[in-house]
Amino acid sequence: MLLSPELRRALAAVVPYRRQLGAILALSLTGTAVALAIPYLTKDLVDRALVGRDPRALRWITGAFAALTAGSFGLNLLSGLLYTKTSASILFDMRLAMYRHLQRLSPRFYARTRMGDIVSRLNNDIGEIQRIAAETLLAWTGNVLFLIGTLGVMAWLDLPLFLISMALVPFSAWMLARYRRVMASRVAAVREASAGIGSFLIETLQAMRVVVTSNAQEREIARFRQRNDEFVRALMRMQLTSYLSGGVPGLILAGATAMIFLYGGQRVVAGSLTLGTFVAFMAYQMRLLAPLQGLMGLYASLATVEVSLKRVHEILDHAPEVVESPGATALERAQGAIELQHVTVSFDRGAPVLEGLTFSVAPGEHVALVGPSGSGKSTIADLLVRLIDPDSGVVRLDGRDLRTLRLADIRRLVMRVEQDPVLFHASIAENLRYVRPGATAQELRSASAAAGLDDFVSRLPDGLATIVGERGLALSSGERQRIAIARALLADPAVLVLDEPTSSLDPATERRVAAALDVLMKGRTTIVISHRTHLALEADRAVVLQGARAVQQGRPLELLEDRQGAFAALFERGL
Repeated sequence: MLLSPELRRALAAVVPYRRQLGAILALSLTGTAVALAIPYLTKDLVDRALVGRDPRALRWITGAFAALTAGSFGLNLLSGLLYTKTSASILFDMRLAMYRHLQRLSPRFYARTRMGDIVSRLNNDIGEIQRIAAETLLAWTGNVLFLIGTLGVMAWLDLPLFLISMALVPFSAWMLARYRRVMASRVAAVREASAGIGSFLIETLQAMRVVVTSNAQEREIARFRQRNDEFVRALMRMQLTSYLSGGVPGLILAGATAMIFLYGGQRVVAGSLTLGTFVAFMAYQMRLLAPLQGLMGLYASLATVEVSLKRVHEILDHAPEVVESPGATALERAQGAIELQHVTVSFDRGAPVLEGLTFSVAPGEHVALVGPSGSGKSTIADLLVRLIDPDSGVVRLDGRDLRTLRLADIRRLVMRVEQDPVLFHASIAENLRYVRPGATAQELRSASAAAGLDDFVSRLPDGLATIVGERGLALSSGERQRIAIARALLADPAVLVLDEPTSSLDPATERRVAAALDVLMKGRTTIVISHRTHLALEADRAVVLQGARAVQQGRPLELLEDRQGAFAALFERGL
């Protein structure tokens, strides 16, 4: 059987484990050889011990049977455990490769791909590959070895009987191949339906407040039921095909056993075949059916594996938009000079988000980026931390093209504080240390104090050890924002990008966060993306974006006095 491109590609993950797999194969080969000897004992049991009435032969055959059975069991147990461990390592490598690749993909990929679909491929599809690999591939090796040995012994015992036993195998194989083609489409439908349920759950659970306050609970339950019904229908079609693909070929092979009973029995009655030979042949025939059905089941399971591999490879085949150039330059320190020169960025929506944008920021300067929604402000933030690259033009740090620098250095020297900070389901201290795992307790306390977290943390029974909850939802918006500020202080970047840092805060909380921002911005290059008037006015300089271009630049107060200018127009209408 020729391997599909998906299976051949997956074999690359096996190569690093060839020694372990070689040892497992040797154990399996030895166990199979031992198991093959067991049915042959029935020939001597009948002809020598029972028909020949030989008590000594009976005792010897019984002892050999017990020893061979125990030996076969031990070898199979050892090879099975070793294979389970090795296959788990191989599949972890595959999952790890996919996770690493996902870390390299740009925000554009995540904007157009459902999170439930990503999680389904990372977890369910690779889990299915692992399940089939752990449960069937070792059995496939054992079955092939046992099948070859069994066929050889059967042909040696009696060639006419052997030929009869093989008569229906081609028809059975044809039936299996026919069902397998159908199986691939059935499995793909189940995977898509499962991913749809995952995406639905992630979306609605994250929006549970909106669901409840909109009285939409029953509507969402109805949508959930509809998606589940689609999944069940797809699952039932897949299971029916699976049963038929394994059962029908097996039924055909069982017909060959009936033919052997009739032909072999007649020869024993006629005296042309000994009873012991016939019993031994039937023992091998009975054992032949199990590995044949096992191989047929594996052949059908390959359809499942190929669908899962295809879905995994679809993610892996998404080329990262941002890659570190060979021989990228290290940059340990930076003064913080930023320059965008003739930068154009387009997404999949027609007109460019940024077009020919040029502006610069001096070391230590505080610049406000303002403009209507969709004018490309957050895209500039993505450019500065190199989550995306410009389609044309160049972004420089201290006069060096970001594409020539090491990615780790860029993201250490340039830090972005989001409008809605990302916190992990961990303690405050662990969230702070995320940017500097080796930070001391004193450094944590200093950063917390500078960010204005002292009073808040002192009221918590567990202090910095307090768990913040999933996505930090156990805290208020202001508390999450101040933790993000403390985290940025701990990182001590040369360039700070604040993306709408106070837009979701009430006035009192905004004043507290603004005080913490003043500490954070002091002495470092800062770019503030904001709709808030006071944040824009406190900047040394403002850059106004409109229609994908910079239409005005200058000191904020001077720009505000120009009533005909874009800056004044924005703030007069409240952005």
